[in-house]
Amino acid sequence: MLLTIWVMVAGIALLSLSGWFIVAAGMAGLAGTGAVFDVFRPSAGIRFLAMARTAGRYGERLLSHDATLKVLTSLRVRLLVGMSRENHAMLLRLRSGKALNRLTADIDALDGVAIRVVFPVLGAAFAALATFAGLWFLVGPLVSVWAVGSHVFGGALVLFWGGWAGAHLSERAEDLSQDLRAGVIDHLRGRLTLISAGRLRDNMAVLGRIDAAARAAMMKQAGIEWRVAAGLQLVALSSLVGTILISGRLLSDGHIGAAQAALAIFAALALAELGGAIQRGVFELGRMRAAARRVAPGLSGAPLDPQIVGNEDGLAMPGSELTGLALTGLDLCPAPGTGTIVENFNLVVSAGETVALIGASGSGKTSLLNAIAGLIPVSRGQISTGGRLGYLPQRPALMAGTIRDALHLAAPDSDDRDKALIMAVCAFPVDLDYRLGESGSGLSGGEQRRLALARVLIQRPAILLLDEPTEGLDHATAESVLHGVRAWLPDAAILIAAHRPAERQAADRVISL
Repeated sequence: MLLTIWVMVAGIALLSLSGWFIVAAGMAGLAGTGAVFDVFRPSAGIRFLAMARTAGRYGERLLSHDATLKVLTSLRVRLLVGMSRENHAMLLRLRSGKALNRLTADIDALDGVAIRVVFPVLGAAFAALATFAGLWFLVGPLVSVWAVGSHVFGGALVLFWGGWAGAHLSERAEDLSQDLRAGVIDHLRGRLTLISAGRLRDNMAVLGRIDAAARAAMMKQAGIEWRVAAGLQLVALSSLVGTILISGRLLSDGHIGAAQAALAIFAALALAELGGAIQRGVFELGRMRAAARRVAPGLSGAPLDPQIVGNEDGLAMPGSELTGLALTGLDLCPAPGTGTIVENFNLVVSAGETVALIGASGSGKTSLLNAIAGLIPVSRGQISTGGRLGYLPQRPALMAGTIRDALHLAAPDSDDRDKALIMAVCAFPVDLDYRLGESGSGLSGGEQRRLALARVLIQRPAILLLDEPTEGLDHATAESVLHGVRAWLPDAAILIAAHRPAERQAADRVISL
């Protein structure tokens, strides 16, 4: 902030002193006193101001951008933490394109708050105040009031109009640009599905319309920016003309010298830079406001609402002596406001036992596993667990990287021998250095399923929840995998949401919902 003020003040002082020096030296020459005119101190001052302004500008850019980037990094982390606190149902609905925008475009839009708004406005205010005091002392009150006052009030009026007129357009352009970015991400990720459905060209046409609307909003905003720039030039011209007239009158009346008049005129010229420094930020206020409105809720860091995590009875409580899983009087709704799908449900899965849940789609198998894993609240009842819990959901998330990376994420202390062994347990022996693309691309659906299962098993959980663990596998491979799971975890309590015969056959008990 201090460097910003220094750069602005030094710029005005540099131009003012230069104007004074040129006129004073010329007058000394005309008067025949050039030989005794002191050129060294003014020229030294000009050199000092020029070098100090350049150094200050460099330091100001370096420090302000460094600080801003650090703040944006912190905001991204806070936003990610805030998003991760959302309830499971919300996270499942979160689209990757929108999530990416929240972490990139919205945060990037906030970088101008300090660099283009706060620092320039405060810096311009201090520079105007310093110039006002300098002109008052060196030239006179009337020149000071007009030169600075016309710039401050005239420029503020023009910038206020520009911000008011352009805020909506800036916000609309930002919203459309984000919709376009999210749409392009979804388009690229889902292009195979779009091709299969014959909707690729339709989707591209939609993106084209969004792009055209965004460009139209930007062009309208550019028109307002042009008018504001013209208005600031008109303010600068009026200030300059007025300063010339006032200085000329004071000069003709003998109140000031010609060099003082030149100082005032060049100071009025230099003051025009203050409005230009603020102009860019004014037009991004709408964009910043829209981004802040989307980002702010995720930065609050507030704890989860009790309605999200459920009541005290519904929280998953580790049992001190329990070595398996116990559900007591459980009532369950899949989402807030929906009807109860599991009512007064009781179940005990002992250590070393495998239980399969069967039932029609929508009967509550997945919702029950999600509740045991603490991902959705229960309406009534209690869930008691003994030991570490591992969960393979229907749609597990894989990330780009090697298979070693995927397993290391779950078990950082495991060595390559453990990783290779667990892959063999899942009937999927493969090179640990095999590299996956985004979301695990490069593997078939069944291979992705087995890798996700291996990532759960390598943690050696005491309680294992499996939702459709053999989806995408043939019957023989499915039997081999389920046999390997029990061999790897002989003492674990295993609860399976079963959809296939192999999963039911591997269970000690089958419970129908």
